[in-house]
Amino acid sequence: MHLLQAILMGIVQGLSEFLPISSSAHLVFTSNFYKVIKHIDITQVSQQEIFFDIMLHFGTLIAVLIFFREDIINLAKAFVVSIKNKDFGNKDFKMCLYIIIGTILTSIIAICLCEISEMLVFMPAGVGIFLILTGLLILLSEFILKKRIEKKPITLKVAILTGLAQGLASLPGFSRSGWTIAAGLMMGCDRLTAARYSFLLSIPVILGASMIYPFLQINPVDVFSFNWGMIITGTIVSGIVGYFCIKYFLKFLEKFSMALFGYYCIIAGILAYIFFIGKV
Repeated sequence: MHLLQAILMGIVQGLSEFLPISSSAHLVFTSNFYKVIKHIDITQVSQQEIFFDIMLHFGTLIAVLIFFREDIINLAKAFVVSIKNKDFGNKDFKMCLYIIIGTILTSIIAICLCEISEMLVFMPAGVGIFLILTGLLILLSEFILKKRIEKKPITLKVAILTGLAQGLASLPGFSRSGWTIAAGLMMGCDRLTAARYSFLLSIPVILGASMIYPFLQINPVDVFSFNWGMIITGTIVSGIVGYFCIKYFLKFLEKFSMALFGYYCIIAGILAYIFFIGKV
């Protein structure tokens, strides 16, 4: 692994984890593009690659925890106080409940799709097709949003649909933020409300599916032989880029449509399919 590759992967993760363009797809594309250029077998994955991917996600996890630190603290306090006082009508308690429900549904779907997700890592052309579908979904959600006059808050129905959407987004190419925000828009939420819920819902998923589960595949002894300079560099870059990505993406959504990202996903998916088809 080279310094430039570590920085590039960190930038890709930091941007694509929160933008609706699929971080998993872009990591698959970036990693496999490098392998194709270097004439390395696409199906060859080292322990260091798996660990590096975990640390990139750790960087973006720290970013979302820092950015939403006040929200997280307030939600945690409200959850404890509501249980203590048996006051379950508090809106912050309901939000905590919605996040828990969404996470449970996500976990069930993701576990069912686990084998398919692992296979797609070695099928970048197929991931390209899934990215195209993400783009089409984003455009559809924006079309539905324009038809709605009344904007709704996060409800149980929104939490259920968003949790299911996030579970499906465990498949590389299906953008987690794209699918979850689109689910919110289709259920009547405005872009900012859907995006904030999406980011809060991402915390347990990034921690569990993207870090703890892959870590079980690592041989602890091998960790000492990894290129830690490159790993730390990539992690820091992903965290910094991820933080500013959240900040400016939320500002973007206050004024603009997500259609731009939908078109990007379609174009990027087509180009990836053309480049990688026949390379496996």
